[in-house]
Amino acid sequence: MAIPKICGIETEYGISVRGSVDFNPILTSSLLINAYAKPAFRRVRWDYEEENPLRDARGFERSQPDVVAEDESGLVNIILPNGSRYYVDHAHPEYSSPECSNARDAVIWDKAGERILEESVAAAMPLLREGERVFIYKNNSDGKGNSYGTHENYLVNRQTPFPQLVKHLTPFFVTRQVFTGAGKVGAENGAEDVDYQISQRADFFEVEVGLETTFKRPIINTRDEPHADPEQYRRLHVIVGDANMAELSTYLKIGTTALVLRMIEDDFISEELSLAQPVRSMRTVSHDPGCRATLELSDGREMTAIEMQWEYLKLGKKYAQDNETDTGTSEVLERWEAVLEALEADPMSLATQLDWVAKLKLLEAYRERDGLAWDHSKLKLIDLQYHDVQRGKGLYWKLAEAGKIERLVLEEEIAFAIDHPPEDTRAYFRGECLRRFSDSIVAASWDALIFDSGDEPLRKVPTMEPARGTKAHVQALLDASPDVSSLLANLSS
Repeated sequence: MAIPKICGIETEYGISVRGSVDFNPILTSSLLINAYAKPAFRRVRWDYEEENPLRDARGFERSQPDVVAEDESGLVNIILPNGSRYYVDHAHPEYSSPECSNARDAVIWDKAGERILEESVAAAMPLLREGERVFIYKNNSDGKGNSYGTHENYLVNRQTPFPQLVKHLTPFFVTRQVFTGAGKVGAENGAEDVDYQISQRADFFEVEVGLETTFKRPIINTRDEPHADPEQYRRLHVIVGDANMAELSTYLKIGTTALVLRMIEDDFISEELSLAQPVRSMRTVSHDPGCRATLELSDGREMTAIEMQWEYLKLGKKYAQDNETDTGTSEVLERWEAVLEALEADPMSLATQLDWVAKLKLLEAYRERDGLAWDHSKLKLIDLQYHDVQRGKGLYWKLAEAGKIERLVLEEEIAFAIDHPPEDTRAYFRGECLRRFSDSIVAASWDALIFDSGDEPLRKVPTMEPARGTKAHVQALLDASPDVSSLLANLSS
């Protein structure tokens, strides 16, 4: 039976420093995070005890003894009072949003991450050397052959056979690019040359299924780290998505995937939609902004990406009719259908809604005005500037301020989400404990908090149920606990 689709987004941000002769992305990322975080939050370490990125959903564990444990690397890794994780991942600042219960909240707390990075840049400015300026980009490629990820996470029923997830999600992921793509000038990673493509990530996927995330990237990632009760849940770790600035792209990315997962869990999909060559199809879809290229299915049929998405949408609408769903699902279905209709009629009509179309229209305007060929360096710079998180600099924000990009959420909601967790997942308990008892928290993770009351041994409080620890569950308990000792006593009782 389908379970609630608790979800989140992890974003590795691009980083650069203008005016630096010895730019070190790891040190600069650490500087940003430390400059932003209050001392009380910096002292709470991340708890790695239950983490194992080498456990594979196909039933085995990869041995890799030469990997240095993250907690021994000295990299900055903190938890914020909105329930998120903010840390240095390889050479990038990464923001992992708190757990959200729906697509709209996922947009809000994802946008809060942009604000946190923007504020980090401002906080770090006085610490930079004269003439240096930090730039943060919410994108997925440095244009030099390196890609960094935007990963989605969804709570999935452990009883759902993993091969079923692979079968039904692969064609969905390959074709959802038509509304989730962030747009990109040129090609990378040995892909066939192209002027402009829909997705920033598509060129970097090389296998259908696998555990890796930084090389030989798979369409379906098999990492099996549930961050919850492993007997009941798995966490689907999705690495094929782009980093989106446009709120509708993020909303549809999360909302449609959550609905497809529910259908898979309820064994609702009987149609055979498997692709003959999924990896090649990823590039075919991305390299076709006209959305007219056909993909070969395993049974010999051919479909365009839009036609494939229509099949999933029809299933989603029937599923919603046959099963109890909420208003959020209805809204996702309505927006999904409207976007597919517009893509079918004229993709450019979505320039106010989807990233890849908004960027393409912007680039075409510069090309026409200045007579630029697609290989002109200025176009790649415009591509990059679209993703600048600083609202006074980023071209996405210029469009938004001019009313040329549709907004789904309010600025007041984003401002609230910077310092407050969602109220209907376990993120609420984590975030509120950080706010109220940070001096007494030794470590934290997605599924536990470790407290030090000072008068007894360290106490680990598990949070293995992502849908518990909500405001409705724990606000009264927290309000009745003036200090951590009373909190632990109240939890015990």
